[in-house]
Amino acid sequence: MQKPKKIPMRMCVGCREMKPKKELIRVVRPPEGNVMLDRSGKASGRGAYICPGAECLEKARKTKVLERTLETAIEPQLYEMLSKELESRADG
Repeated sequence: MQKPKKIPMRMCVGCREMKPKKELIRVVRPPEGNVMLDRSGKASGRGAYICPGAECLEKARKTKVLERTLETAIEPQLYEMLSKELESRADG
């Protein structure tokens, strides 16, 4: 009998809930330092996960939890990119 495959879980920095890794969006600060979205989920560097919900992104923005987690300042453009990514996930 085959064991069921283990689903990797990660915590959303916005709502602090544990969810399957595939459902979350990863934001990464690679060793070079510029923060970006990690669509593959495998980029090297310090990562943080966020739910594909606008309320989690807004909570993370207000509390600056993404900045603390990634240990760097985050440009407003990144929040705009995240917002657009959330919209595209909601559409498709």
